[in-house]
Order: sequence, then C-alpha cells, then structure tokens
Amino acid sequence: MSENLKTIKELADELGLAKQTVQYHLKFLPTENRQKNNSGSIVLNLEEQKFIKKRLTKIKKVQPTENRQKTDKKSTKKNEELSVNSLLLEQIKDLKNNRDKQLENKDKQLLQMQNLLDQQQRLALQDKKLLEEYKAENDSLKALKMPTEDTKEEQANSQPQAELEALKSEIKALNDKIKGQEQLNNQVSKKWYQFWK
Repeated sequence: MSENLKTIKELADELGLAKQTVQYHLKFLPTENRQKNNSGSIVLNLEEQKFIKKRLTKIKKVQPTENRQKTDKKSTKKNEELSVNSLLLEQIKDLKNNRDKQLENKDKQLLQMQNLLDQQQRLALQDKKLLEEYKAENDSLKALKMPTEDTKEEQANSQPQAELEALKSEIKALNDKIKGQEQLNNQVSKKWYQFWK
C-alpha cells in the first residue's frame, strides 16, 4: 500500500478529532472503490483526505450562529461564574483579614486588661500595707496619749479641794439664777395673758 493512504483513525489523530467525526464526513464521499488495508480497515486516499479536511475547516470557520451563541453564552456564564467566584474569594479574604485584625485587637485588649488588673492588685496591696502601718502608728499614739487609771486618780487627788468646792458653788448659783429667770418669765406671760382675756 501507498504511504499516501491513511486509516480513519490515523486521519482523526492527525486532525485531533474523534474517529466518529471523520466517519461522519466520510459518508458524504462515494462508497464505490473504497480501499481496505490488510487488516480490513478502510483507508483513505489523498483526495478523500483533502475533502474531509476542507469540510472540517469550513465547518470550523462557518459555525452556526446557534452554536456560537451557545458557546458565547457558555463562556459568558463561565466568566460570570468565575467573576462571582473571584468576588466571593475576595470577600472571604477580606472577612478573614477582618477576623484576624479583630483577634489581634482582642489580644491587645486582653493584655491591657491583664496589665490593669495587675496594677490594681499592686495598688490594693500597697493600700493594705499603708493601712496596716497607719493602724500600727495610731495604736502607738493612742498608747502614748491614754493615761492609765492610776494617773487619773493621782490627778484627781492632786487638784485642790477648794477649787472643786468653788466650782460646785458656782454651778448651784447659776442653776438658781436660771430658775429665777424662768419664774419671772412665767409671771410676765401670765399678766399679758390675763390682759387679753
């Protein structure tokens, strides 16, 4: 057989098509004088190969508008899906970045809170120590200031008796004056009261 002859499969492989596609276009050729190789497969001569190639290139060039529209719609739909997917991916990345920033802020806030709590505890300890020191100081001052019972008696005994008696008599005299004033006030108020009766 000649080198110019090719099987359907060889031609399909050469054109990058399926074997069925080449068989479909082979139907448009006359079936008379079909040649077969040793294994019984149909072989195509140069003219048949050229005819099929021309037919395939015409079909590729003049694709029906429906097919173009379908492919355009498919590609548009795929582009839309891709753009939606890329938009969703960007939104997911933004959400992730925002979440990461929020987590960082929360970590910072936690550290600040821990520092503040630590400072508060230190201040509370300092206050407690100061209070204890003040109490101790206050107790020592009280101990110095408070006279014992023995010293009170000694002071009472050391005061002159005459002064005590003088103070007592002054108190009695003041009480008598107060009583006299009260009686005088009562008498005056009775006179006015009777006058108006």
